[in-house]
Amino acid sequence: MSATAMLQLKQQLSTLTEKERQEASDFLRRLKENSPAWQKEMTRRMAEMDAGKKFRLNKPVTHA
Repeated sequence: MSATAMLQLKQQLSTLTEKERQEASDFLRRLKENSPAWQKEMTRRMAEMDAGKKFRLNKPVTHA
């Protein structure tokens, strides 16, 4: 997607009602969750959890 098209999409999204934004957000989440990469990552994480390993959804901030 071009930068111009992305800008137009963002501008259109900003004019939506709260309900419409929630519907758009749900749609994008479903697209992500149905992708092979997402499913592969979730399978990997579940295997780690089954093996007793823990993980964080947010990476911790490290200070150098």
